[in-house]
Amino acid sequence: MTTPVDPSRTALMVMDFQPAIVANLPDAAALLAKTAGAIAQARAAGAKIVYVRVAFTAQDYAAVSPRNKSFAALAGGGFLDDASPESGIHPDLVPEDGDIVVTKNRVGAFSTTKLAHILNAHDIDTLVLTGISTSGVVLSTLRDAADHDYRLLVLADCCADPDPEVHRVLVEKVFPRQADVVGTAALPAILGR
Repeated sequence: MTTPVDPSRTALMVMDFQPAIVANLPDAAALLAKTAGAIAQARAAGAKIVYVRVAFTAQDYAAVSPRNKSFAALAGGGFLDDASPESGIHPDLVPEDGDIVVTKNRVGAFSTTKLAHILNAHDIDTLVLTGISTSGVVLSTLRDAADHDYRLLVLADCCADPDPEVHRVLVEKVFPRQADVVGTAALPAILGR
């Protein structure tokens, strides 16, 4: 059983839930509903909600190295342009006043953002991770956050990957080395509600 957290020092990370990314998932409606429920629970408990989106300005596209296997193709095709509605937060998970939204242009939530500074300014020491994809933003953010000494939880049923086997291996075998992996059913007890 995961010990409860202090919601005032906790951030629920809602990562890469964007129309262009959600559209690639076979069971997106269920994932969005679970994640919306987790957001509502975390918000009601007093946790900070942090949305992370991936998007590019013309300057960001120009800065992508042709050696970057993942992002060179995105830059060349203009995918996830910062001004495009497809790069915004999914309409089922709209941020509210007081929520934090950061925009990144690499896989993890920390490397191209001021996320660490923002979390420190809010005295956050615990991160609850959700996101698409498990093998992308969730894995990269988990590893970086562990190096920043955050307490980490992963809501396994609020994460998805195009490859279900990769998702399973990560949440069952890899993530537990650095995080408590739980489902949304455990969230009320963890948040002390």
